[in-house]
Amino acid sequence: MLKVTITIVAVCICIALILNLWRLLKGPTISDRILALDTMYINAIALILLYGIYVESALYFEAALLIAMLGFVSTAALCKYLLRGDIIE
Repeated sequence: MLKVTITIVAVCICIALILNLWRLLKGPTISDRILALDTMYINAIALILLYGIYVESALYFEAALLIAMLGFVSTAALCKYLLRGDIIE
């Protein structure tokens, strides 16, 4: 029963990823595109965690943590670049 539920949730997250990709490509402003990219990171983390639960491996949880840290840093750097024009002060 858990495997079926994980599969259904994974399909829903994949649909959310496709919608985020559409917002990333067609976003009217750059801030919409940054938010879509950030949401794609979160959805990718959710997919990796679901796959880790599905195959019962703890390795995928560490990969999800690494992607979460990279997603946070890249979003912060991109916002700082848009606000100031440079990343390193």
